[in-house]
Amino acid sequence: MTTLQELLSSNESIGVWTLDPDRSSVGFKAKGMWGLASVKGRYSDFSGDGQITNPTTVFGRIDIKAASVDTKIRKRNDHLRSADFFEVEKYPDISMVVTGAEGVSGDTVNLRADLTIKGTTKSVPVQAKVAVLDDGAVRLIAQSDINRNDFGVDGNLMGSIADTTQITGDVVFRRTGA
Repeated sequence: MTTLQELLSSNESIGVWTLDPDRSSVGFKAKGMWGLASVKGRYSDFSGDGQITNPTTVFGRIDIKAASVDTKIRKRNDHLRSADFFEVEKYPDISMVVTGAEGVSGDTVNLRADLTIKGTTKSVPVQAKVAVLDDGAVRLIAQSDINRNDFGVDGNLMGSIADTTQITGDVVFRRTGA
């Protein structure tokens, strides 16, 4: 298997796939400082799995520990963990659940997904580039633009952070038992 089409049409692909956290990253980017600079962050604690049940049916889930947010600035990290933003004491997890996929072209796929942040779940469009790696693992490079206020992540001192946040994932899945 070397292409997305081959992956989805092969009986060998049917089964459970597990996220490889050592080869993956999950993060976000938001315009900050009144549009002059971007705030970028990553999460260090996340897990996930997926399942291909037939050539047209895929499911998946990534669970992120909100407290693992890291922007390289301790004070900002602490603020993001507070009730102004993620409120990690009350809402420790962020989750993305993929309920299906539709091929767009070549190696690009649109994922149907539900994102849950601070107990609020909304459907979000996610576009991903998919690559079958030489070792049989599958890599998805995905992104989605969301309005953070839709999820109650509304801390914003004098408009210094844009409402739109881009969430990103560069995740690698290995077939379990393969």
